[in-house]
Amino acid sequence: MARIVIDADACPVKDETYRVAKRHALLVIVVANTWLRMPDDPQVRLEVVSGDFDAADNWIATNVVRGDLVITEDILLAARCIPKGTLVLTGRGTVYDGNSIGAAVAQRELMRYLRDAGEISGGHKPYADQDRTRYLHQLERLIQALRRLG
Repeated sequence: MARIVIDADACPVKDETYRVAKRHALLVIVVANTWLRMPDDPQVRLEVVSGDFDAADNWIATNVVRGDLVITEDILLAARCIPKGTLVLTGRGTVYDGNSIGAAVAQRELMRYLRDAGEISGGHKPYADQDRTRYLHQLERLIQALRRLG
């Protein structure tokens, strides 16, 4: 059975994910460096890791399995999970897979270079309602795809 694994660091769609997962009877594993308030639901589990840099990412990359759905904003974590047969979705509804992750990593590196050189500044635009709508649509689509494969 597929699981949803959430990189809780700055994840804006945890509550939405819990609701959708409950409707589909999927286990949700939330990975965080600190304790978080969680729903009182046996289908939602909190995995607290050490406060070390990248501890949550390392736990996720080590423990995901083929057919899991990973929710993260971290492109490098996505690149570590995809070869294991996972699907990756961002809170803004972007899907990463074997066909798209290479370009995403390259764009991330280019943007980092441009920021370091002072050519650009700033980060992501604020999270908006259309991001949430796109996320929910893609989440439902990916869950249905996993069910067909499973």
